Amino acid sequence: MFNYDWFHHGGLERQRSEARRRCMIKHFADQAEAAEFSEEAKAYMDALESRTIIYLKDGLSYEMKELAEVGTNSALSFECVPVDDSYAVGAYVLVVPFDDIARVEVFAVHPEEKPVENLRIGGFKAAQDPAN
Repeated sequence: MFNYDWFHHGGLERQRSEARRRCMIKHFADQAEAAEFSEEAKAYMDALESRTIIYLKDGLSYEMKELAEVGTNSALSFECVPVDDSYAVGAYVLVVPFDDIARVEVFAVHPEEKPVENLRIGGFKAAQDPAN
């Protein structure tokens, strides 16, 4: 399903636009039946941010920061958002065969409504207890 054209010639951008449009409609549900949205709704939509998550068939997932042009159209090349803070000082560029991509998710949210990032994963001890 996914190929070079989907990512580079409109598919990804249409998915991002649709996520932003649906987020705006959810926020301005009272205007959903109107032929045209208010200027406030349009300004809200313009301020929306989106996150794109690429899920691979092997179970790995990556958040796409931006597409990377590395001279190949047989695989997806992109810079991803590093999960580990120690990698945040550099750039992490991946090349993934299109056949390995299981799904693409786009999450749109307004900066003022963005969920707080959970810095600690529940269920793990912060440090080993020397008494045990």
